[in-house]
Amino acid sequence: MSFLQIHPADNVAVDTQTGHKRALKDIPVGANVIKYGFPIGHATEDIKAGEHVHTHNMATNLGDKQEYTYTPISADEAEKQTLSQTEDDRSAQLPRSIFAYERADGNIGIRNDIWIINTVGCVNKLAETLSRRTGAYAFPHPYGCSQLGGDHKTTQLILKGLVRHPNAGGVLVLGLGCENNNLEEFKKVLGPVDERRVKFLNAQTCEDEVEEGVRLIRELQETAARDIRVPVPVSKLRVGLKCGGSDGFSGITANPLIGRFSDWLCAQGGTTVLTEVPEMFGAEQLLMDRCINREVFDKTVALINDFKDYFTDHGQVIYENPSPGNKEGGITTLEEKSLGCTQKGGTSPVVDVLDYGDVAVKGGLNLLNGPGNDMVAVTNLTAAGCHLIVFSTGRGTPLGAPVPTVKVGTNSDISRRKKNWIDFDAGPMIDGADLTKEFIGYLLEVAEGRETSNERNGYREIAIFKDGVTL
Repeated sequence: MSFLQIHPADNVAVDTQTGHKRALKDIPVGANVIKYGFPIGHATEDIKAGEHVHTHNMATNLGDKQEYTYTPISADEAEKQTLSQTEDDRSAQLPRSIFAYERADGNIGIRNDIWIINTVGCVNKLAETLSRRTGAYAFPHPYGCSQLGGDHKTTQLILKGLVRHPNAGGVLVLGLGCENNNLEEFKKVLGPVDERRVKFLNAQTCEDEVEEGVRLIRELQETAARDIRVPVPVSKLRVGLKCGGSDGFSGITANPLIGRFSDWLCAQGGTTVLTEVPEMFGAEQLLMDRCINREVFDKTVALINDFKDYFTDHGQVIYENPSPGNKEGGITTLEEKSLGCTQKGGTSPVVDVLDYGDVAVKGGLNLLNGPGNDMVAVTNLTAAGCHLIVFSTGRGTPLGAPVPTVKVGTNSDISRRKKNWIDFDAGPMIDGADLTKEFIGYLLEVAEGRETSNERNGYREIAIFKDGVTL
């Protein structure tokens, strides 16, 4: 049995076989448990050196909403941190361009799919029928009617982001006709579109909705078939950062590896987007200190505290996290989970904070509002314009977004056992392997068309956030 001490200040080490923690020295009751160089909770009883440290003898330090201070790191320090993660990759002569589809609005697409986007859940089965007939991709959801206020707006904004997504070479917007989010109302939110690329079908006013839907999709496919990949700067790439089914290795292997990619892409002028706001709790000050200015800092504070209000408004405990699977994998407290989770954002400055339905337009690291729920998070990232999503997992999941969803295994065991789910094995990093160049190269291949597991399996799903009354 071997153990890994992550930071010199740590008083626990990680079992390299299980991901669980062992005390490096005696930790008296009430004293902080230190991992990643930061407190991840406190001992609830005396812990002897060598003992297992987990839910039975430690607890979170976190409380409710708090005041935050803007103490930005210096520009020199920020550059030093970013360069430390990326200078090896720069010297490796990695590509600075990729082959992708140029869109009329200046965006790029790394896929050229045909999507069916429903305005309402009542036409889910019709969309699936059209998908089977044509090969277009349908994304069932239960909303678009009987929603009020913010929920209705969120549904419209998320669907807008999907309709306008540059990975879609064409989109059929499929409505029923009597829903709140009917086609005419949705068009007001959607705005002008390229009529060669976006078609509309109202099922109630069409005599044969299946045949008409097939006809419209065939027109979209004919248009998309004329598109070709051309060289474009890698700076146009937008990548979502996500984790799910995390374990004790997530903050040691896959998440730091994703962070190195994020820093590399940001250094090229590209864009990365980090979401899962509840999994920033406990590590939020580290992100706040990297905000490029006071305005972004204030938006980050609001992002954190508004989500805490969401918990308390529903009578829920703010720190009801990690999940049972996280705990089985060795994660004890939310601080521990968050300190590992936020490593996906690397060390780059935080340039913007996005709300539901916002599209990432600023190069660099962006923060996106939304829960940690895997299906909702990947949907939010897709609607924010991310061309692909990099998704670390220690427990494994088959989930896929409408865009390529690269699963990065935090340990070699899950990567071997679930080869049909996992795309890249970060497990060798436990023994010190440097996978940065290989990983960046792999992701650029995905951007140029290499299939991910979720694409091969046909696993593409969406889920829309809901927070209110249903009529």
